[in-house]
Amino acid sequence: MRIEDLESRKILHRKINGIAAALLPFTADGEVAVEAFQNHLRLTHEAGLINAVNMDTGYVMYLSQDERLQILRCTREALGPGVTFIAGAYIEGRDGDIVSLYRKQMESIVDYGGTPILFQTSRLHNQSSKEKVAVYRNVCRGHSAVLGFELGKMFAPSGEIFDEQTIRGLMEIPEMIGLKHSSLDRLTEFRRLSLRDQFRPDFKIYTGNDLAIDMIEYGSDYLLGLATFDPIRFGERDRLWTSGDPAYYHLSDALQHLGNVAFRHPVSAYKHSAAIYLKLTRKFPSDKTHPQNATRPAWEVELMRECAHRLRMDDENNRN
Repeated sequence: MRIEDLESRKILHRKINGIAAALLPFTADGEVAVEAFQNHLRLTHEAGLINAVNMDTGYVMYLSQDERLQILRCTREALGPGVTFIAGAYIEGRDGDIVSLYRKQMESIVDYGGTPILFQTSRLHNQSSKEKVAVYRNVCRGHSAVLGFELGKMFAPSGEIFDEQTIRGLMEIPEMIGLKHSSLDRLTEFRRLSLRDQFRPDFKIYTGNDLAIDMIEYGSDYLLGLATFDPIRFGERDRLWTSGDPAYYHLSDALQHLGNVAFRHPVSAYKHSAAIYLKLTRKFPSDKTHPQNATRPAWEVELMRECAHRLRMDDENNRN
């Protein structure tokens, strides 16, 4: 894989399919800030992005089944009938048949009009490629649309970056219409795109690489936690790329700067960075996160303020 080969992949003026993994906000008292959450979902939709809820950014690994259902209800209520959204099907830590566990989660998502995305389970880590694909095929059977997911362990212990035989097998599942790829490795993602182009051109590869958001230039779409920081700016960036406006580069660089700061080690603390950013920009009532989530130091506020300033937030929004 040579640089000139990679650069030749660039697709100018391509319409981007952008999905933002919604951060779940909390009040200063530690309760879910339902109104702020619903307002943020509407803002994201109005910016031209699709919402994804019950994701890692939404603390799905810490939520009970009842809490996940509450999020689905809140999402449908906020967006209204017929508006597309994505929701995580998460089974890690649960006993029982893997296929049945996934399908139960998926049924709840579909009941609320969402499209399921399948979080990985560590119970499949030691299975062969053939066995993994067979499980996913049975999980997806009969659904109109399902998204796959491969997640690096820097995000979650249950994550796994699949081998290419598994990826090709997943592409052969007709109900699976795309895959979120979160290795934070460009070259691995380029290989995913090559496989897609070769075996199933209509299959979507959604980059989860918050450190390389320009992967959209090469044929990836995106499902990013970074997009929940500032969905309006992401929507602007996508439209600039489609229209061929060179202002795209300035805005993309500013968004990438935000990603580089927020997704530094430990990566899981990006959710606290997001809460700080969204409080600074007057979208969330507090910068609280789920109590089990990793946190940033007190001076993170100044880092997020500088990132917001670079993205040309107005003076009022940059105040505490």
